[in-house]
Amino acid sequence: RSIKDKAKMPLSKRARLVHLTKTAKRSTREHKSEFVQEVRDAIDNHEQLYLFSYENMRSSKFKDIRMHFRPKTGDDAMDMPSKIMLGKNKLLQIALGRTPEDEYADNLRHVSKEISESVGLLFTSRPRSEVEEYFANFVEPDFARAGSVAPRDVFITNEMLFNHPVSMVEQQFRKQGLPVKIDNGKIVLLDGLTEYRLCKEGETLSPEKCKALTHFGIKLSEFRVKLVCRWSQGEFEKLD
Repeated sequence: RSIKDKAKMPLSKRARLVHLTKTAKRSTREHKSEFVQEVRDAIDNHEQLYLFSYENMRSSKFKDIRMHFRPKTGDDAMDMPSKIMLGKNKLLQIALGRTPEDEYADNLRHVSKEISESVGLLFTSRPRSEVEEYFANFVEPDFARAGSVAPRDVFITNEMLFNHPVSMVEQQFRKQGLPVKIDNGKIVLLDGLTEYRLCKEGETLSPEKCKALTHFGIKLSEFRVKLVCRWSQGEFEKLD
């Protein structure tokens, strides 16, 4: 048999290559479909949904919110399980629908229009007053991130430096711009200073200053979650 004829022989199915890109695409498609269905199931299983926004997400801070809305024992609405879904804005919009024709339920398209940047959905059957009061009062002190604005002056004193090992002079403090030295085995401010202003009110904080604030346990930011809008039984309402 000629080489040409051999080339025409069909390959065994077992010998065929499976391209990982195709498998990944199929897996991704299935994952997206499951996410959309999960959102729609949550709509069906809860009396209302809230769209909320947040800044400076910290998983440790958001854990408190998840714990508050976790399933509880009991039969009344206060104890019914709630569900929180974060991220994947485009998929959230697909699940809710963007037009009167494709929205999953009446007026969900208005929720979709509010979805942008850092947002999430809370599905719950708890009383409206309880939900909105919780978020109105929810605030957690947090360490400032680079680019944030200092809300007040912060001063570092020798007493605050005493608690740190002398190795931090070279490793951290001088890199962060602190005027320090080692005196009798302790870290102190230069030139006999008793305090040093690390940052002033209204100043945009650099990464170095944020690291220094963290070292001293000084929290200048607040982690808050803002309710953007509410939907329940076909009724949409934008919240202040």
